Amino acid sequence: MVRELERPVAALRRGAARATAWAFQDGRYVPITDARISVMTHAFNYGTGVFEGIRAYWNAGHGQLYALHLSEHFSRLHRSCKFMRITLPYSVEDLCGIALEVIRRSGFREDCYLRPIAYKSSELIGVRLHDLEDSFVLFAVPFGTYIDIDRGLSCGVSSWRRTDDNAIPARSKITGAYVNAALAKTEAQEAGFDEAIVLNADGSVSEGSAENLFMVRDGVLVTPPGTDNILEGIVRQSLMTIALDEGIPLQVRGIDRTELYIADEVFLCGTGAQIAPVASIDHRTVGDGGVGPITRIVKDAYFRAVRGEHERYRAWVTPVYPRS
Repeated sequence: MVRELERPVAALRRGAARATAWAFQDGRYVPITDARISVMTHAFNYGTGVFEGIRAYWNAGHGQLYALHLSEHFSRLHRSCKFMRITLPYSVEDLCGIALEVIRRSGFREDCYLRPIAYKSSELIGVRLHDLEDSFVLFAVPFGTYIDIDRGLSCGVSSWRRTDDNAIPARSKITGAYVNAALAKTEAQEAGFDEAIVLNADGSVSEGSAENLFMVRDGVLVTPPGTDNILEGIVRQSLMTIALDEGIPLQVRGIDRTELYIADEVFLCGTGAQIAPVASIDHRTVGDGGVGPITRIVKDAYFRAVRGEHERYRAWVTPVYPRS
């Protein structure tokens, strides 16, 4: 079963990781154990925050940790702040520097995960976005694979529908919106599936509980458009770039639920999930139940890229440690 964040939480409970993990909170670098908020914090009570999830990949052969798509993630964080009327006092360049410093202070020599959060920090009761204080925190934790990226997932189409753009915009990573993902994920896992696939209100395929979705039909790679209430995923865009570079036909269009049942390949993707092949949907085998050829092409290129081993995509990664 998929269990998000079990690995980093377990790592933090181990003394070594807890002792070395750092955070940046409201202008100060502090040990992660000292990064705290009040129980009265507005974002804690009402979900009025936005966040990103950023991976950094350790390459033992290079002796280097590579942070993936830093500027793209922080640019999206700034866009999310606009939705929630949060003033973020740091530029994208500032945030990239803060992220690198947090990792360096933590001294990680393994894959890790960064979580920046901009949020309403006023300590009061009352639902609104205006006339509230804003705060920012970024922390880093060791982070491995929390979805089995080699074994195909079993997925079930959820009874919960994706939030609509006119309700809670899915293209923004709003903290409170992720209750939608939590409801879908728990429903799926308690029904015996690994992961959920969520539809729009009109019945079109949107994404996984917290991952973008691709399918392959007749040699064409297909993914839903941003207007189908998906997160405009950074990994999704990377995989579209890889597909085009590899000469794989690509379509961005709506997907019907029943298309998933007759697809040749389906996979989910995201910063946390990385690239996760889907073996079955609603108890129907996808393709031959294994990793399909197109999935394998984009997956192999992606994992070379994130560890700094693909020259074409070297600009995607930022070395964390100064070169000796």
